[in-house]
Amino acid sequence: MASVNIVLFGETGVGKSSVINLIAGRPVASISPDANGRTLSSRRYSFPVSGRTFHIWDTAGLEQPELGAVGYMDAIEGALSLIQQLTQQGGIDLLLFCMRGNRVTATTQSNYRLFYEVLCKSRVPIALVVTHLEREDMNAWWTRNVSGLEKYGIRPAGHACVTGLPTHSKYAESKVNIERMLRGYNGQGKYIMPADSWFIEFLRFFGLFAPAKKDLKKRELLKVLTKRCKMNPKIAQELAERLVRT
Repeated sequence: MASVNIVLFGETGVGKSSVINLIAGRPVASISPDANGRTLSSRRYSFPVSGRTFHIWDTAGLEQPELGAVGYMDAIEGALSLIQQLTQQGGIDLLLFCMRGNRVTATTQSNYRLFYEVLCKSRVPIALVVTHLEREDMNAWWTRNVSGLEKYGIRPAGHACVTGLPTHSKYAESKVNIERMLRGYNGQGKYIMPADSWFIEFLRFFGLFAPAKKDLKKRELLKVLTKRCKMNPKIAQELAERLVRT
């Protein structure tokens, strides 16, 4: 396989940029807040690893279980942009779910559902990257917590327990852990569907997390779809009518 398309996701502050740098073996991603902090906004990074080109989308997930009206609008824009990019690149090969090594929150579960179940219909391998384990025995952490994760429905095909701090004594071990996990990916499970259908599936999911959506007006949706998302006006009209009815 010449290239691998990866979507990296998780809450703000879990260390996604550090994970990208860990995989790359050098600083390629700035350690900063997620792109604008908006749901599904993303940055793409490309670099070679072990003879393959990795395309990684560092993606902002849901920051709280529910979306208000503004968050819903931002999610629409971010979703369409991400889906268009992934469609052009030929779909998704692998999901990397980045989370802190502490309790599983409602937001953690929502992000897992959004990317694994909705974006990829549970058809793409998902691997878990557990961060902020500077004070932990990494192997022991996984042994203690794997059954708890499974109770929440989080069942990754692979995992890596890491620290993203380059100066930490466990950084080399972390690089070994994440490279071992990536080598275990066998190139099976790419997922892609027509962009319009993909986008609609996303919006159906967002409807579950937007209690203020009922207060949105059709003209506001049309403005977002045509002005911010650059969508064809006829398609935007049909989609806005569908969303207002749901």
